Order: sequence, then C-alpha cells, then structure tokens
Amino acid sequence: MALAWWIRRITGNSGWIDVIWTAGVGLTAVLLALTTADDAPTTRQLAVAGMAALWSLRLATYLLARTVRAGDDPRYRDLMEYWGAAAERKLFGFLQAQAGAGFILALVILIAARAPGAFPGVEDVAGLTLFTAGLVGSAIADLQLRQFKAKVENAGKICDRGLWRWSRHPNYFFEWLCWLSYPLIAIDLDGAYPWGYAALAGPVWMYWLLVHVSGIPPLETHLMRSRGAAFMVYRMRTSAFFPWPPKQG
Repeated sequence: MALAWWIRRITGNSGWIDVIWTAGVGLTAVLLALTTADDAPTTRQLAVAGMAALWSLRLATYLLARTVRAGDDPRYRDLMEYWGAAAERKLFGFLQAQAGAGFILALVILIAARAPGAFPGVEDVAGLTLFTAGLVGSAIADLQLRQFKAKVENAGKICDRGLWRWSRHPNYFFEWLCWLSYPLIAIDLDGAYPWGYAALAGPVWMYWLLVHVSGIPPLETHLMRSRGAAFMVYRMRTSAFFPWPPKQG
C-alpha cells in the first residue's frame, strides 16, 4: 500500500489504490493458502487458493478498467480535499490501515485452507456454492452499472435497473457473500478445528468496511453532492446493502 500511495502521488489518479489493494490481498491470500510443510498443498488448499485468485482477478481487472477509463476515484478525491494540507500524510496512514485490513482477510483465507477433514465435505460444497453466487452476482452488478453509464441519455442519472433496483450497492453485497463463504469451509461444528471460528472475522470485517467505513459512506456522500435530489429519492426507496423490494411511491 506504500506503493499504491506513491503511484497515486505521481499519477494523480487515486483509482490505482483499490486496484493495488485487491491484487495485493489476493496474492498474499494465495501464497498463504498454498504454504505447507508437506510435499504439496492439499486439495482444499488448492480450492481455497483458487477462490482467492478468482476473486482478486475479477475485481482487480474491473477496477483497472474503471481506473483507465474514468480516472480519479471520487471517494479518495473527496478525502484529500477534506484533509487539506495534511492530505498526503493522512492518505499514507489511511492506506497502511487498509493494508492491515487486507492482511486480516488473507489470514481468514489461510484458516479456511487449513481446515482438516476429507475434501469435498458438505461445508466445502456450501462454501464453494456461496462463493460462486457472490462472484457471479458482483460481476452482474458491475456489468449492469457499466452498461447504464455507457448510455449518453443516462448521464447524471442514478442507476436503478436490474440488481440496482433492489439494493443501492449490490456489488458490495455480493462481494460480502464471497467472504461469507470462507467460514462455511473453515468451521467444524464437531469442534475438531477451533480456529475455524476465527474465519468469521472475514465477513464481519468486510461488512464493517463496506457499510461503515470505506464503502458506502464516502460513496454516498459523493452521490449526494453530484446527484442531489435524484439520489435522495433513490436512497429513500432502495435498501442500502441487503437486496430488498423497493418501497413504492
């Protein structure tokens, strides 16, 4: 994340921050998941490492395309303006906090990868199914938003089509589902693997980050400024995170 800070400084494009964070978390998680004292990783280690790699590759690729196309991330731009003269110093500290958050997520993947027992068990199937749903759902949400923004007649409007009709941030919700899959794989209800419960830190931590810290709050602050009344109407009738039928009227 020190590299992300430096690249943002020389390019003036804060979009690179999330690209580098996602790639860094994914790479760290894959390396941790595959680390073993035995001759070769187990099948579960390979499966969990593959999950981490797919998540990182999909999201980093999407963020990279957005960064090249749209440039500066308004969330970071607003933070920099708010911090004023201390912006560079405070951004560096903020990104180090993000590095710590990412390392916690990588450890969650390590815990899931080291779960004992024969593979695939019922827990593995449930986790892989939920992960697939999260990965596909987030990709669909991102595609719907990109297609909406690509139409000239939608300039300045709020995307309320498809999944975005049911949630103001369906991409965040489905990303969260991906992290919820790791405790399903890690937790052994018979108590043979106590460390498995620590994997709950993944979805809890990610929910807190997305809903209360670096996801929804700064993004919606920006939308309030840039979309005004249109976003207020959308906000009143649409669930913030969990998909839910929109309010009528």
